[in-house]
Amino acid sequence: MSQELPSQPPKRPAKVVPLKPTRDLAWQVAPTLWTSFKYAWMGLSYAFQTQRNFRIHVFVGALAISLGVFLRLSVVELAVIGLTIGAVLAMELLNTAIESVVDLTVKQSYHELAKIAKDCAAAAVLVSSIAALLVAGFLLLPKLFLFIQAFHS
Repeated sequence: MSQELPSQPPKRPAKVVPLKPTRDLAWQVAPTLWTSFKYAWMGLSYAFQTQRNFRIHVFVGALAISLGVFLRLSVVELAVIGLTIGAVLAMELLNTAIESVVDLTVKQSYHELAKIAKDCAAAAVLVSSIAALLVAGFLLLPKLFLFIQAFHS
């Protein structure tokens, strides 16, 4: 039996350089709880290192919490701000995950459904960010205005 060799070598996909060592068994359930946390930390690290908007949300969130502590918001008010920040960051992580899976699926080609998936994931981040701004506005601005008035009088 003779086999014909292809006229051209098969195209290799672009090599992706991982930020951390590869996970050979990433398709399996993590064997320990510690391993699960390690994988989650790798996801957070990846998002922080590669996603500009994630870094912006972390910075703005830290600023909001700091301002809340400075203005002596109640524990419940700080918890609401913290939960809102967590929701925005979670949406940003989901957006990154969805975009990565879509890119993996469609490669370099355009597909209308891929566009819809990416746009909707980005819209989820936008909606949560607007909600976070409203929460911050309702909780931080009144106390900030009182602080400014007290400072000027």
